[in-house]
Amino acid sequence: MSGEPRKERADAARNRRAILDATAALFAEHGAAGVTMERVAAAAGVGKGTIFHRFGSRAGLLQELVGERAFALREAVVHGPPPLGPGAPAAERLLAYFDAMTELALDNLDLVVAYQTLPEHPEREKLHAFWAAHITGLLREARPELDAETTAALLMAPLGSEMVVRARQTVGRERIRQSMRDLVSSVLAPR
Repeated sequence: MSGEPRKERADAARNRRAILDATAALFAEHGAAGVTMERVAAAAGVGKGTIFHRFGSRAGLLQELVGERAFALREAVVHGPPPLGPGAPAAERLLAYFDAMTELALDNLDLVVAYQTLPEHPEREKLHAFWAAHITGLLREARPELDAETTAALLMAPLGSEMVVRARQTVGRERIRQSMRDLVSSVLAPR
């Protein structure tokens, strides 16, 4: 039927999961440089052709790995319980979003930095547009006098940057988390 998504075969689903898990493990152990198609194939127990057929390229594989995590967060933002999901005041939702996005970035920092170097991808553009619209909308509701679009872009910018990689090594995760929360709180504070 044309309007319904095709069901994935069980073996294809297993291979997809094995490939993504192997890629994540290689990133965790070796960083971006350690993720080659050969290593992923060997770790996942599949042929390189399976990876290329499914993901198209290393960039497509990384896109899928980041996307999987980002789409889970988007689902929580759209349908999850408050304060991350609908039903809480805009300021609380914004803080919850940045708490969750900061965790996502810190948990996957090498992957996020590698992702930033990939060529633009339509799914990536859609996801970025969703985050920008989400943050902008919450800022407009919480602080209508702000330039919400620019403020949203500036708040998002550090999370995928080399600066956070260095900060994680020098000041640690907890200080980054708290500093991001303080930054968002300062934007939300009335003048």
